[in-house]
Amino acid sequence: MAAPSGDKLADATGKAGLAPVVARSVVMSGNRLDSRDLFVAEREIIIAHGEESYRLRLTSQNKLILTK
Repeated sequence: MAAPSGDKLADATGKAGLAPVVARSVVMSGNRLDSRDLFVAEREIIIAHGEESYRLRLTSQNKLILTK
């Protein structure tokens, strides 16, 4: 998806990316959450951890891959 008027949009880390920042809630039960709640609209999310960004992807075989 291209940004309107050539403007770059920021992702959840604040860096230039393709997707706008969207806030949503995820329900946790103790220290557990359901991955279906994370991947409602996308097959990839960005996790900000301190100064680092990690990419969590859902594969076609329904596996999770975390990369830095």
